[in-house]
Order: sequence, then C-alpha cells, then structure tokens
Amino acid sequence: MTTDTPTTVQANPTRGRWGLVAAALLLQFSIGAVYAWSVFSKALQAAEPFKLNKVEATLPFEVTIGMIFIGTYIGGRIQDRRGPRMVAMIGGAIYAFGVILASFAKDASQLWLVVLGYGVIGGFGLGLAYIVPIAMLQKWFPDRRGLITGLAVGGFGFGAVLTAPVAQRLIDANKDVPTAAFLPLGIGYLICSVAGAAFFRNPPEGYKVPGYVPPTTGRVVDSGRDYTPGEAMRTWQWYALTAILTLAVTAGIALISQAAASATDIAGYTAAAAAGAVGILAIFNGAGRVVLAALSEKIGRMTTFIIILAVEGVCLLLLPHVSNQAAFFVLAAMVYLCYGGAFGTMPATAGDFFGVKHAGAIYGLMLIGWSIGGVVGPLIASWLIGSGKNYTAAYTTIGIIALAAIALPLVTRMPRMRKDATEGELGSTGAARSPRASR
Repeated sequence: MTTDTPTTVQANPTRGRWGLVAAALLLQFSIGAVYAWSVFSKALQAAEPFKLNKVEATLPFEVTIGMIFIGTYIGGRIQDRRGPRMVAMIGGAIYAFGVILASFAKDASQLWLVVLGYGVIGGFGLGLAYIVPIAMLQKWFPDRRGLITGLAVGGFGFGAVLTAPVAQRLIDANKDVPTAAFLPLGIGYLICSVAGAAFFRNPPEGYKVPGYVPPTTGRVVDSGRDYTPGEAMRTWQWYALTAILTLAVTAGIALISQAAASATDIAGYTAAAAAGAVGILAIFNGAGRVVLAALSEKIGRMTTFIIILAVEGVCLLLLPHVSNQAAFFVLAAMVYLCYGGAFGTMPATAGDFFGVKHAGAIYGLMLIGWSIGGVVGPLIASWLIGSGKNYTAAYTTIGIIALAAIALPLVTRMPRMRKDATEGELGSTGAARSPRASR
C-alpha cells in the first residue's frame, strides 16, 4: 500500500478519475513551458550584455533535458512506494525555484547561473514531477492506456503554446536582460504545478474498471505480468524501447532547440513571427502526444513508431531546402507532431511490455533516452549549423539518423511470459495473456 491511496474500493471505483487527468494537465502545462526555450535562446544571442553564441545559448536547455533522467529515476521509484502527491508537489516547486534563480543572471558572465537554475535545478525538478502523472494515470485507466498516457503528457507538449508568446512579450519589455522574464514565469509555474499536484492519488487496492477485460488478441496486447525494474532491465526489449525513444527525441528536439532561429534564417520569419510560430508549433507537440498515442491502439505500437521516425526523417531532409514560410511551417509541424507522439506512445508501450505496477520506476529509467537525445540532438544541430548557418548539413545528418532508426521498431517484439507464471499473472479468464508483439 502506498500513501495518497484510499483503502477501500468505492461503489463506483472510476468516479473522479477524469478530474485527476485535469490536475495532471495543469502540472504538465507548467513544466512543459521548457519547450519555449528557443525564444530565450534567440534573445540571449541578440541582447547586448549577453551576446551568446549558438552553442552557449543552447547550453541551459541541454542541461535541463540532461537532468530530467535523474529526476524521473528518483521520482519514479519514490512515487511507486510513497504515492504521487508529495513527489509531484516537490518536483514542481523545485522546477519553479530553478527558473526563478535563473532570473538573477544579468550578463554573459553569469551564464553559469542560468545553467544552474534553469538547467540543473529546473531540469531535476521537471523530471521529478513529469513521471508522476504518467505512472499514476496508467493505474487508473487500464482500459484506455494509449489515450491516457497521451493525455498525461499532452499538457507538457502544450506548455510552450502560451509560454512562447508571453515570454516574448516579457523579453521585449527588457531586451537587454531577457532573463528577467524568468521571475514572473517561475512564479506562475509554481502556482500551477503545486495546485495540480495537490489532487494526485493512486487508485485503491483491488481497483478494477467495471466490465473491462484485458485484451488477449489484437494489435495491442500485454505481456501478462508486472515486471520489477530489475527484471525489465534484464530483457533486451527494455533497451530496444529506450533506443527508439532516444532516436525519436534526438530528431525532434534538434529542430525544437533551433526552431525560432530556423524559421528566421531558412524561411524569412521576423523575430516576432518566429516566436508566434514556436507557440503554434507547440500545439502540434501536444496534439501528437494524444493523437498518435490513441492511434497506436488501432494500428499497433511498433507501427506507430515506424511512422514517427519516417516522418521525422523525411521532413528534416526537406526542411532546409524550403524558403516558403507555409511549407516550412508544415514540415516543422509534422516533426513536432511526431516528436510529441513518441512521448505519448512510449509509456503505453512500456506498460504493455512490463506492466503498470512499477511503471514509475521502469519508465522513469527509460527516460534516460530523453536526456541522451535532448543533449545529442541540440549539440549536433548547433555544431553543424555553426556561425555559417549551415542548416542543410545539420538537418540532413539528423534526418538520416531518424530514417536508419526505423530498423528498431521493425524487430522489437513483446517479452515472452515466463513458463512458471503465477495465477496473479494470468488474465481474468484464467489463461495467460498473449505474448504477441504490439504490432
């Protein structure tokens, strides 16, 4: 029994579970504002007291994403044992504190303060909070695993929709010190994240959705048992899924980290229009998490990942060769959509493969792929683009990586059930669930 968990099953056990979705979205919306970083990146390169180069301006964002895994690993393990509410509230507060701390940097000599606050502290708090609603809602919604994991992370993808234009207005009010915008933003993040997390709780012992029978056939089935984190990591499938997530993240976040600058340099957007485009593109990031996760229940998880990687690869190959603003936006929107779709689909896939009892720890460990991809993608992009703005070399390289990665979902299969499966690892009919792949 964990804390934040009722001890008895209600007459209507599913009552109130959609309210938890709304609370989760509020939390994810606040921490998902991290995806508006490209607005700050561009401002820090232009502001006279900073004048950062492209690599320096990308560094805080890279550190943020790199720190997420530490937070998700710790948060996943604690919330599986102690319940979701405390972990999410602490994570949201740490994230907000880091953002507020970054607001005290006034020039290039204090870039370290942005890296420490926004990157190290903010990234850790983000990871701590991010994993909680994903694990919690899978336990409440075994009947809608794909859709609910999409919704659980959808708010994160939508976080930059409002933040990008708001941040741009705050930056425009003090163009010489764009970091000043972090103070009001951090306060807003604190209020939203703590308010949402305050409602979190796990389902009671013995919780079941009335009338729901786990599927034993079809394109999406599960392995029929709950793996411990150690058992999951002894399967090759855990590493395959982590690699798929890593490569999908690498492709998508390479563009996200350079979105505002790419819109200006490739397609001729103004700075204000580029900031607005980043905000609108974030809608596709959020929508992809819901739409592609839900689609994966119809066409299969691995088929969905093949589509994600193929679309990312093709769009990145085409992107540097378009000068039309509308064409640029369409291609970028497809990359954002698929990037978000990877995050919406992977938690459900991990649940299919390894069960949901230890979902926080198992998927929290898998999110090392987010940290690796979040560091490697922007590094490759900023290094290859360089001062000469060589977007063709950058996006062609990353596009080829995404297309090559299609081989992974083509060969990944569901772990087989152990021959000595216990009665508790059987389906409701008393027969072991199918070990077939989610295809």
